[in-house]
Order: sequence, then C-alpha cells, then structure tokens
Amino acid sequence: MTDSKNLFGKHKETIVYSISLALLMFLLKWLELRYIIFHHSFEIYAGLIAILFTVLGIWLALKLSKPKTEIILVEKEVYVNRNENLVLNTSLISQLELSKRELEILSLMAQGHSNQEIASKIFVSLSTVKTHNQNLFYKLDAKRRTQAVEKAKRLNLIP
Repeated sequence: MTDSKNLFGKHKETIVYSISLALLMFLLKWLELRYIIFHHSFEIYAGLIAILFTVLGIWLALKLSKPKTEIILVEKEVYVNRNENLVLNTSLISQLELSKRELEILSLMAQGHSNQEIASKIFVSLSTVKTHNQNLFYKLDAKRRTQAVEKAKRLNLIP
C-alpha cells in the first residue's frame, strides 16, 4: 500500500491535471454539440426532412413503376367426344336451314382453320367465308366461332 500512496503522492499534480483536462474537454465537446444543435437546428431538421422525403420518393417511385401482374390459372375440363359413328341430326339441319356449304365451313371451323385457310380450301373468296360465318352465327345463335362450333357439336350437326 505504501507504494501506491507513494506513487499517487509523487504524481498527484499530474493526475489531478489530467482529470481536470478530461473534464474540461468533455465540457467543451458538450457545449460544442449544444451550439451545433441550437444554432444549426434549422439546417439539421431540413436535412432530416430532405432525407425522409428522398427515401419516401424512391420507395413510391419503385412501387409505381412496377407493373402489377397477376397470373390467373383457369382450369377447364374439356370432354372430347370422338364418336366416329355420329349420326347427323338432319331434321335440325333442315329446321335451321343450314346449307351444305355452311356445314362444310362449320366443320372446317371446328378443325381450327382460319377464314383465309377455309377460303383457300373450298376455293371461295374470304368475304364469302365471312358471310357464311355470319349466317352460321345467326342460325346457331352464337357470337363467336368457338360458341358456334361447341353448339354444333352438342346438337350433332358436325362430328
């Protein structure tokens, strides 16, 4: 113990001077910080608000620029009735007043041919095929090719 007392006694002035310098340095830094906050508070707040709005702007731009894509998977059961011994409903064909050409176009439509392909297959113009299509839609009460084909298959008008 005497050595520690002796060491403190020898360097008492240096230790007190060091502690007082440390306290003064702490006080000066604290005052400097208060000076910065109080005298430059507007700049600090403006800077913080600018940073906040910049971050919000970037976030909003990213949200608005991404296209919203939603994939909807629709499953539909399709029954294929490949009955080769299908008997055509001739009474309904005569009742609907369907011509042989219209039935031919309807069966080509059911095979998936386009109007241009149908026209070239049966050697008529494209406008003639379109006219027959309109007549078929009217007679079968359909609005689209798929509706006409589906209804014709259901009514046994085409295989």
